[in-house]
Amino acid sequence: MHSDSEIIGRIRQGDKQEFENLFRSSYVSLVRYAKTLVRDHDTAEEIVQDLFFRLWQDREKVKIESSLNGYLFRSVHNRALHRIEHQKVVDRHAGEMVAAASLSSEPVTETIYYNELQARVAGVLERLPERCRLIFRMSRFEGMKYNEIADKLAVSLKTVEADMGRALKEFRKALAE
Repeated sequence: MHSDSEIIGRIRQGDKQEFENLFRSSYVSLVRYAKTLVRDHDTAEEIVQDLFFRLWQDREKVKIESSLNGYLFRSVHNRALHRIEHQKVVDRHAGEMVAAASLSSEPVTETIYYNELQARVAGVLERLPERCRLIFRMSRFEGMKYNEIADKLAVSLKTVEADMGRALKEFRKALAE
């Protein structure tokens, strides 16, 4: 059995057998520990495997000043916490995307309904007699009162009321469908 500093030294020099021995002797306990933090076996294994992959990849630069076992468990702990934080960000982002999608679909639906309504209104207006159409526009689109319309068009108030009644009846009929 080698000391921690001997194991680290051999791994730094590229001793694959020493690295494999470390992996085999530590893997199960590190996965168990990671699982207590992330609560998912597959994620725990990914964390430990990634730790060993990085350890081998960066073996020449790694500085282990405490015990090797302490270093491995501390690394797993940090990686697990990082994974948990990352998952929170992913979940929050997914929630925001769902909320944004539901908000953005309402205006699209409303726009479709509005455009359909506009088309129906335009169709009804086209079918109305010209004076009836003009009176309706002046009343509903320009906000004029019946007596103002009668004065402007030089017709009686009763004519304005009758034409508005006819226009509203056509709109009710068309929009009821």
